[in-house]
Amino acid sequence: MSSITGPSGDKASGNTRGRRLGDTLFGGGAGLAGIIVIAIVAFTGIFLAISAVPSVLDDKVNFLTSTEWSAEAGNLRFGILQILWTTVSISVIAMIIAVPLGVANALFLTQYAPKWLARPAASVIDLLAAIPSIVYGLWGIQIFAPHVTGLQTFLNDALGWFPLFGGPVSTGTVFIAGIVLAVMVLPIITAMSREVFAQTPAANKEGALALGATKWEMIRTSVLPFGRAGVISASMLGLGRALGETIAITIIVSSVAPGTDFFGSWLQGGETFASKIANNAAEFNNPASTGAYIAAGLVLFILTFVVNAIARVIINRRKAFV
Repeated sequence: MSSITGPSGDKASGNTRGRRLGDTLFGGGAGLAGIIVIAIVAFTGIFLAISAVPSVLDDKVNFLTSTEWSAEAGNLRFGILQILWTTVSISVIAMIIAVPLGVANALFLTQYAPKWLARPAASVIDLLAAIPSIVYGLWGIQIFAPHVTGLQTFLNDALGWFPLFGGPVSTGTVFIAGIVLAVMVLPIITAMSREVFAQTPAANKEGALALGATKWEMIRTSVLPFGRAGVISASMLGLGRALGETIAITIIVSSVAPGTDFFGSWLQGGETFASKIANNAAEFNNPASTGAYIAAGLVLFILTFVVNAIARVIINRRKAFV
C-alpha cells in the first residue's frame, strides 16, 4: 500500500505546488496591472496640473467664473464658465434621451423579443458603436440638423421665455449635438444593461409570476432592482463618452464669436472642453498659451473623475442595501 500511495501523494503535492505557483503569478500580474492603471491616471493628472498651474496663476480673470477666452501669451484672459455649461448641457441632453431608450431596448431584447429577433436586433444596435465619430458629425450636421429645424423653432416660439430655449436659433446648436450624442452612447448603455438584465436569476422571475404578477410587475420587482447597479454603471460610462466627445461636436456645434456674453440657451452654438482644445490646436505655440488649454483639459479630467466616483458611491450604497 505504501508503494502505491507514496507516488500518488507526491504527484498530488506537485499539482498543489503548481496550482499555488499559478495563483501567485496570476495574482501578481493582476495586481501589477492595477498598479499600472492607477499610475497612468495619477501621472496624467500630475502632468495636467503642472502644465496648467502657471497659466492659471497668470490669468487676469477668474478661471472658474469668466466667459472670456484669450490665450495670448503675456495677456492671458481665459475662463471656463461658458465651456463648462456647454459641455454639461450637451451631455445632459444626451443622457436624458439615451438612458431611458437604452434601458427600454435592453428590456425588450431580454424580456419580450423572441430569440430569432433579439440576437439580430442586438447586433444592429452594437454596430452603432463601430461607426466613427466623424461620420456621426457629418450625418448630424448635413442630414439630421435640417429635420430638427422645425422642432427648434417651435421650442423657441413656445418656450422662448425660458432661458434654455431663448435667443436666436443657430444652425449647429447644443440641442442637435445632444441628440446626436445620444445616438452615439446608446449602444454602450443598451449593451451593458442587456447583459445585466439577462443575468437576473430565473427563480426571481418565476417566483414573481407564480405569485400572480404580470409581465411588467415581474420586471419592475425582479429585473430592474437586480440590474440597477449595472444600469448606473452603463449610464456613467456613456456619460464619460459624452463628456469627452470631440470630432462630432466640433463638426456639429457652431462656434460663438469671441467676447460674446454668457448665454444658457440650448438653441445656440458653443464649444465643449474637447472641441475648444481641438479647434485651437494651432495656438499651442508657447507654454503660456498651451497651459490655458491644458487647464481646460484638467477640468474635464476632474469632471469625468468626479462623475465616475459618484457613480461608484451610488453603486456601493445600492449593494449595501441589497
